Amino acid sequence: MPYQILTRDDHFRSDGRPKRILALDGGGLRGVLSLGILGRIEELLRERHGCGEGFRLCHYFDLIAGTSTGAIIAAALAQGRSVQEVSDRYFSLGQRVFQRSLFRQELLRARYDERVLVSELKDLFGVDTTLGGPQLLTGLLVVVKRLDSGSPWPLSNNPRGRYFVAGASGRMGNGDYPLWQVVRASTAAPSYFEPESITITGGPGLSPVTGSFVDGGVSPFNNPALQALMYATLGGYRVGWETGGEKLLLVSVGTGVADPAVGRAKLAASHALRALKSVLQDCAVLQETMLQWMSESPTARVIDRELGTLTGDLLNGAPLMSYLRYNVDLRPDSVRALDETLAGTEEVASLSAMDVPENMEALHRLGRLAAARDVRAAGFGTVFDLPPA
Repeated sequence: MPYQILTRDDHFRSDGRPKRILALDGGGLRGVLSLGILGRIEELLRERHGCGEGFRLCHYFDLIAGTSTGAIIAAALAQGRSVQEVSDRYFSLGQRVFQRSLFRQELLRARYDERVLVSELKDLFGVDTTLGGPQLLTGLLVVVKRLDSGSPWPLSNNPRGRYFVAGASGRMGNGDYPLWQVVRASTAAPSYFEPESITITGGPGLSPVTGSFVDGGVSPFNNPALQALMYATLGGYRVGWETGGEKLLLVSVGTGVADPAVGRAKLAASHALRALKSVLQDCAVLQETMLQWMSESPTARVIDRELGTLTGDLLNGAPLMSYLRYNVDLRPDSVRALDETLAGTEEVASLSAMDVPENMEALHRLGRLAAARDVRAAGFGTVFDLPPA
């Protein structure tokens, strides 16, 4: 290899060297759109470092963060899989997991059978693989939501983390949690799948205590980029990376911005559901606003007509990081500007759904087309290149 292959602990080490974070949004089966974008990023970085098919995104990124479907992709990449390998598995998983059954009454139980998802995740990650195990080759951060306490949990394989190893009174260490179960918890979207129960304390002579966990997208961090930034830099998380435009690169990849007109008629009769959906949308916009406020980004988008792209506005007077955000607007005009073959109104509208396997090919193609349009080598500054072997 023409560059150094770092260990997980090397990736986490706070040594003053530039660090690189990849953050992957939730969004159900629309995660396949992210994979279309990631394929181009992997190709660009492979060319950048002058290496062959052995290059992996886990070699480049020191921390890969994911929420919900993004957690599936993040964990697979952190295990050393290529984007093509992950894409192949993702297509298979999507077809198997998101099969509706006439025997499931959605008013009384979750829409999909989590047993199929559990089987797929165990097969993908390994039954005995733990969050702290050697199978993860770089830093991994998975966002879950503990429902019974109402708190977001960022779970990581950072060996210096406060809760990484087991503690007093039988507390389980985060590093001991099965990887498949952590990812399953992050994908437990309400109404789609049942919550996941994880034992958080136990041991000989102790009554086990379990937590009920749901999709991390129910927290403010369906886009985990801000949580990943905080995890890497706030003292309490014990990672301790430096900030600065040439010290920290944050690459954020979305699963498509749903067309707000889709489903509006169905939600019209329920103000509560409309309000909840609007809160989640507000969180997404706030995330991007704050991250653009902290950086000078070549991919900055127009937040609104009043704020524009925030160009020239810097929270701290200087960039806290280099920031790249890649996503696809799923409104009809934007979709057709990328792919003229998607002409049918109903076909385009269905792309905003999170659980339609028939959409995966079109979504993956949109991701590739958007990447060809938006992903540029100049965004990945040479200061973030991997050190030579």
